[in-house]
Amino acid sequence: MGWGEQDVPSYVVPVNVFATQREKVQQLIDNADVVIFGSAPRELLVNRIQKDKMIFRYSERPLKVKEPWKYPVRLFTWRRAMPQKKHTYMLCASAYTAGDFAQFGLFRNKCYKWGYFPATKQYDIDALFAQKSKNERPSILWVGRLIGLKHPDASILLAERLKANGYRFDLNIIGNGAMESQIRAMIREKKLDDCVHMLGGMRPEQVREYMERADIYLFTSDFNEGWGAVLNESMNSGCAVVASHAIGSVPFLINDGVNGIVYKNGRQKDLERAVMELLNAPKKRKQIGQAAYRTMAEKWNGETAAERFLELCKELQDGRDTYYQDGPCSKAERLFQWNMYKYCKEENG
Repeated sequence: MGWGEQDVPSYVVPVNVFATQREKVQQLIDNADVVIFGSAPRELLVNRIQKDKMIFRYSERPLKVKEPWKYPVRLFTWRRAMPQKKHTYMLCASAYTAGDFAQFGLFRNKCYKWGYFPATKQYDIDALFAQKSKNERPSILWVGRLIGLKHPDASILLAERLKANGYRFDLNIIGNGAMESQIRAMIREKKLDDCVHMLGGMRPEQVREYMERADIYLFTSDFNEGWGAVLNESMNSGCAVVASHAIGSVPFLINDGVNGIVYKNGRQKDLERAVMELLNAPKKRKQIGQAAYRTMAEKWNGETAAERFLELCKELQDGRDTYYQDGPCSKAERLFQWNMYKYCKEENG
């Protein structure tokens, strides 16, 4: 899909250098003021943990629904890997991370909102929406691997309902995967060939071009979607997003009814109702898309996150906590699957 083909940046230590210069790399880790620790051997942190030097663990939710039998093992692994030192914190790459770790007694009141930060584009917002206005029919977009946890079939059932109710639209589906033949069969059986278009896999820059032209973006994944960077990209592209509340990024990024619409995971009728609402109200659809763009351009982007992270480190080193009320580096609440939808619709809406 085009990822990983760029030259390795100068600040990256490639794995072959790590393997041959382990001692030098270890010194970098030991001597750093702050370490952000993702997926890497725990042994690299032993010296920092012993000296209680500042560490930020960076994680999606550990308790994904599809593998509950692994929870006891993960509990043991996490307690061993991250003893609760004073200067050990969590950067949450999911709204469910803080709640999941709280069940292990880990990182309580030490979790901060974070995520993934794909490149944020700065657009002439009038030109961006002028491009969308050229669509002959409202353009709906779905992007991702065609696999079970992402529920691409929900978009086909939506298209069936929209067509039956007389709506004019185009639904573009980008991606490939195990469910491709099933999705194609559904399109044929439901006679949706005139409005649903399977476009296959694409390079990231091509996907962004489709997002820039789309009016509505569908994000239908379930609780097994850790973050979902396509939400960042589609909101940055000015799409009015309709997204499942189960997705890790959704409660952090979407203010329901303002810069996107959140529906309850698995509720097909709720998904359909939200999309119909946007199709019936082009002005509202545009307002939501514009608010989505501003959210990414002004707050949820890599530049803002980097600046805030440095400030957070200074505050914690001085014995204070974050002063950010929302967005990157604000406090991540302990929220769970049973109350997340209420949070999205009421407190975050």
